[in-house]
Amino acid sequence: MNRSDLITHLAELHPQLFAKDAESVVKVILDALSNTLSKGGRVEIRGFGSFELNYRPPRQGRNPKTGASVKVPAKYVPHFKAGKELRERVIEGD
Repeated sequence: MNRSDLITHLAELHPQLFAKDAESVVKVILDALSNTLSKGGRVEIRGFGSFELNYRPPRQGRNPKTGASVKVPAKYVPHFKAGKELRERVIEGD
């Protein structure tokens, strides 16, 4: 499911919402998630999972085309950890 599928599904579930309203709802949620993570925060949605930042230290990498060594700088990357309810639903195939 991608963003437009989510908007369509939300609009179908709630007929009182226009597609533009559903789009605004999805945008607000995703923007809030992104803003919190960009400030170094953690987002937890009970029953779904949590998003946080993982630190990746600097390392030596290789350019696959030339084989030359490349320094890869340190960075923070987003990480998702599924909640218990989501894991159980996936295992059940629901």
